[in-house]
Amino acid sequence: MIQVDPVTLEANGVRLEPLAPHHADGLRAAARDGELWKLRVTSVPEPDQVEAYIGAALDMPGRRAFAVLEGDTVIGTTSYHDIVPAVDRVEIGWTWYAKSRQRSHVNSTCKMLLLAHAFDTLGCAVVGLRTDNFNYASQAAIERLGAKKDGVIRHHHPRRDGTVRDTVMYSIVRGEWPEVRAQLAYRLQKHGTSC
Repeated sequence: MIQVDPVTLEANGVRLEPLAPHHADGLRAAARDGELWKLRVTSVPEPDQVEAYIGAALDMPGRRAFAVLEGDTVIGTTSYHDIVPAVDRVEIGWTWYAKSRQRSHVNSTCKMLLLAHAFDTLGCAVVGLRTDNFNYASQAAIERLGAKKDGVIRHHHPRRDGTVRDTVMYSIVRGEWPEVRAQLAYRLQKHGTSC
């Protein structure tokens, strides 16, 4: 049975550290980079709601939230969530980065760190990922990882605008991890980095 304790993970100049209230100013700046809260299909907080966002992340049962830093600059956040120790399962999500850091090595590095920790250290049997049915960029990024599409949960979760999203579910099982790791390593090498 897995136990997901707070941990700091680091590679390629990117550090994932447990999210804390002192990350608020950095997250606020990251959200402003691209005005990400205006995107209908994300969970990015408005700048004046960052403290509440952090508080909710820290209080949510079954979630381990991370601040994502490049050097000493907070550039986003990600989490393990929906942690189910009885079946050795975690999900990776609540992920967003400053617009200027999207489509860089950051997401591949973060996924490599989180997946390696989940499979190689925690001993997970499966890692899930999910996204809004209209978040096509996120779906493409998840599929580029090599995750398999499990299906769609209809009328699943409220959006901030009051509509209800369908949720696209993906997963990677332990036996697929070596191929996913190789693909991530290849992508990182193309960015001139490695893990």
